[in-house]
Amino acid sequence: MNIPLPLRQSAPRDRARREWIDERRREARIVVADVVNHSDHLIRLACNVLVQHGETPGEREDARILLVVLDAKSPRRAEHRRPDREVGR
Repeated sequence: MNIPLPLRQSAPRDRARREWIDERRREARIVVADVVNHSDHLIRLACNVLVQHGETPGEREDARILLVVLDAKSPRRAEHRRPDREVGR
């Protein structure tokens, strides 16, 4: 039988995971804050981190919006991901 989460002691593994996620979130924020000097690929990675692990709903939504903007900027990427495209184009 597992101990309920509120009563369980925090394991070192949980703390290490939380610290790792905090560090990735910090790096993602740095990339998004300096969009002009980073590649679209790196910005997409940073946005995906923030969409999944952003601290607030606003931060997660802003990252989603930036992903939409990046997809609009590069229509070939959006076309490549579309499953209903014609074969042989």
